Amino acid sequence: MKIKYKWPGMLLFMALFMNTVVFAETAAEAKPFAEKHVVLQISDPNPFKQTLVLNVANNLIKHYGQDKVDIEIVAFGPGLRLLLADNSNVSRIDGLSSQGVRFSACSNTIKAFSKKLGKEPELNPHSTRVSAGVVRIMDLVDQGYTLIKP
Repeated sequence: MKIKYKWPGMLLFMALFMNTVVFAETAAEAKPFAEKHVVLQISDPNPFKQTLVLNVANNLIKHYGQDKVDIEIVAFGPGLRLLLADNSNVSRIDGLSSQGVRFSACSNTIKAFSKKLGKEPELNPHSTRVSAGVVRIMDLVDQGYTLIKP
């Protein structure tokens, strides 16, 4: 009886693990000629910090060039507000995404927001869910990314 209950859990774990591995491989392949790899953390609800993290990404692209810098913005905790569909920075996120910047949204935070709101929040279509924002940052740092917390 216990084995029946373990299989679905194991299958879910394997699916999540494979999704993370595929996403990590995609991140490395997204900019094969990048000389710099940067992960930007946003965990603050302050609109000024949200603008700052987008400015930093834009400035890195201006300085190094779109193909020479690989940038991922990871949002978790109150910083997830940056990646909500109704955030005032939607057009800036669109522009940065078109230049190759990736946006990761923490699934743990989405679950917490869902409990408070009574429904799942709508995310910006350019965002990709990751199992945990902090884990995603740690994995990218392990891959040689520089962590910047504006």
